[in-house]
Amino acid sequence: MTNKSLSRCDWCHGDELYQHYHDHEWGVPLHDDQSLFEFLSLEGAQAGLAWITVLRKRDAYKQLFDDFNIKKVAGYSDKKLDKLLTNPAIIRNRLKVYSVRNNAKAVMAIQNEFGSLNHFLWSYVNHQPLQNSYTSVTDLPAATTVSEQLSKDLKKRGFNFVGPTIMYAFMQATGMVNDHLTSCYRQPICAQLATSA
Repeated sequence: MTNKSLSRCDWCHGDELYQHYHDHEWGVPLHDDQSLFEFLSLEGAQAGLAWITVLRKRDAYKQLFDDFNIKKVAGYSDKKLDKLLTNPAIIRNRLKVYSVRNNAKAVMAIQNEFGSLNHFLWSYVNHQPLQNSYTSVTDLPAATTVSEQLSKDLKKRGFNFVGPTIMYAFMQATGMVNDHLTSCYRQPICAQLATSA
């Protein structure tokens, strides 16, 4: 069976970058704080835009934001952020760019309190991916009670761009929930992936 003949979720068709992301990352349980911060930042940048737009700029984001090193980003100066805002390789929205530094500081506070961002986030799903069995992309929810609670708690801790819809997309991306369709070849693969939290 070739890659092209595999059955996939409808949303990733028509773009090789999208398909690669779907096949290798989306729905895979992620437990590294730096990678979780990267997705938190990218999902925030995506607000109001198509995810493919962010994916195409992802390499630039990683380069310009020191590979999302939490401590480094937390220490960025306003001058550094303002310089980033002049770079067309990323989404030049002032609130979004400044939120990356703000959220890095908030992540460090969580690390100090809970030991890791990973432990804090995954506690919302009892440290095991939630398994869904949707048959159509139209069945996928935009938000859930879990993402609403996570959003509420993160906002209380000073995070920006962490609304319920953004947080549900984050949960899908980082494997906190397996929303691959039942017809997708990745659904059972992601379902079998063990967590290491």
